[in-house]
Amino acid sequence: MHSSNGKQTWLVLLLGLAVCRTACAQSPDPTLPPGPPPFKQLRYDESYAYLQESSRHADWFDPIKFIPLNTNGSSYLTVGGEIRERYEYYHNSLWGRGPQDDNGYLLQRYMIHADAHFGGYCRVFTQFKSGLENGRNGGPRPTDRDDFDLNQAFFDLRALWSQTDSLTFRAGRQELAYGSSRLISARESPNVRLSFEGVKAILQAGEWRVDAFAVKPVRTKTGVFDDDPDPHQRFWGLYAVTPVSWLHGGYVDLYYLGLDRRDAHFDQSIADEQRHSVGTRIWGRKQGWDYNLEFVYQFGSFGRGDIQAWTAASDVSFTFENSALEPRLGFKANVTSGDDDPNNADLQTFNPLFPRGAYFGEPALIGPANHMDVHPQLDLALRRNLTLTLAWDAFWREDTHDGIYGPAVNLIQSGRTSNASYVGNQGEMTLEWRVDRHLVLTVDCAHFFAGDFLKQTTPGKDVDYLSMWVTYRF
Repeated sequence: MHSSNGKQTWLVLLLGLAVCRTACAQSPDPTLPPGPPPFKQLRYDESYAYLQESSRHADWFDPIKFIPLNTNGSSYLTVGGEIRERYEYYHNSLWGRGPQDDNGYLLQRYMIHADAHFGGYCRVFTQFKSGLENGRNGGPRPTDRDDFDLNQAFFDLRALWSQTDSLTFRAGRQELAYGSSRLISARESPNVRLSFEGVKAILQAGEWRVDAFAVKPVRTKTGVFDDDPDPHQRFWGLYAVTPVSWLHGGYVDLYYLGLDRRDAHFDQSIADEQRHSVGTRIWGRKQGWDYNLEFVYQFGSFGRGDIQAWTAASDVSFTFENSALEPRLGFKANVTSGDDDPNNADLQTFNPLFPRGAYFGEPALIGPANHMDVHPQLDLALRRNLTLTLAWDAFWREDTHDGIYGPAVNLIQSGRTSNASYVGNQGEMTLEWRVDRHLVLTVDCAHFFAGDFLKQTTPGKDVDYLSMWVTYRF
C-alpha cells in the first residue's frame, strides 16, 4: 500500500460487497428448517453433524461444512475460515509519546481450518493463520504481524459412557478461552490471535464441566512457521462450570490457575514470578437482567518477595425488551490491586494473565492491573442486526505507588514520579451491522481525556481513535 488511497479502495470494495449481498439476499422461507447456528469465537466448538440430514442444508457453505468420510456419515470433515480487514488510526498515540500516525494503517487477518471427526471418539483439528500489517509508523506491534503459521493443531480422544457424561483428552496447539475472557482468552480483537501448546482433559459429568490443562503460550513471530512455545512461561489450571439451583438461570465458575514466568517486568522490578490464582465467577440471565460477578485472589512469589494480589469485577445490565430500540443499560465496576511499596520485595500488583486484548474498549490503552474503573454503557438496536453502543469509562490507579499497565501486563508508565491517582476518561461509540450470518461490519471511535497522572508523567495529550473493520466467516 502506497497511501491512504489504497486503504480507501479496500474499504469501498468491502462495503460494496456488503451492500451487494444485502440487496441480493432473499427473505427466509418459513417452511424450511431453522438456519445454521452463529459462528463461535473458538471455531472448534462448532458442530455440523446435523448436516448429515440433507433437509437441514440452508447455507451455501453447507457442502463444505459436512464432507462425509465414510458411507454412513459417522466420520466427516468440516472446512471453515475467516477474513478480516481492519483500518485503525490513533491521534496522539500513547498520549503523544512515541511514533505517531499520519494516515492510520491496515491490519489483515486470514484464517482457515479443517476439522475431521472419526466416529465421535477421535478428532483432528488444524487451523492456519496469516496476520499482515501495512502502513503503521513505527512498524507492527507484537500482535500485528505473523506472515503465515500454524495457529492450532490438536487431536482429541473421547471416552463416552452415557449421553451426557464423557472424558476427552486433547493434545497439541490450541486456543483457550474461559469465562468472560478476563484471565484466559484467544485474544480476538488484536490482529493475531493467541494459542497455547500442551495438553487438556475435559470432563463432562451431568451438569458439571471440568477442564484441566498444562500448556505454554505460543510466541507470535513475524516469519513463516516460526512460532514456538514460550520457554520462559508455563501455565496450568483447573476450571469448573455448573448451573446452580439457588440462582435461577445462573451459573458458577470455580477455578485455580498457575503461572510460572521468568523475568517478569513490573514497576517494582524485574524478577522470576510464580503466581497462583483462585477465583469464582457468578453469572446468568433472568427476566431481562444480565449479571457477571468475578472475584480472584493471587499468591505466590516474585523474586525473593511474596505475591498478594486480588481483583473484583462486576458487569450488570438490564434490557428493555418490549421498548423501542430495545435499550440495554449496563454498568461495570472493576478494581485490581497495585503494589503498595516499590522498595519492598513483596508484590501486590494483580496479573490478569492472558486477558482479551481490547479489555476496556477497542483503543486498548489500559489493562487491568493497578486500576479502578466505572463503566456505564448503553446498547441500542437501531434496526434488525444493527446495534449502536455508547460507553464511558473513568480510570484511577488503585495504588499511587505503582504504575499503569497495558492489556498484556506490560508496564506503560511508571508511577514513581507522580502521586496523582486519576488516569483519565474514555468515551467510545461502536456501530455494528451484522449483514448476515457470515458478514459483519463494525465502526468504532473513541476519545481518551488524559487525567492528572498522565499529564504529570507523559506529554498528556488526549487520544483520538478510529477503527473500521469487516469480518467474513464461513
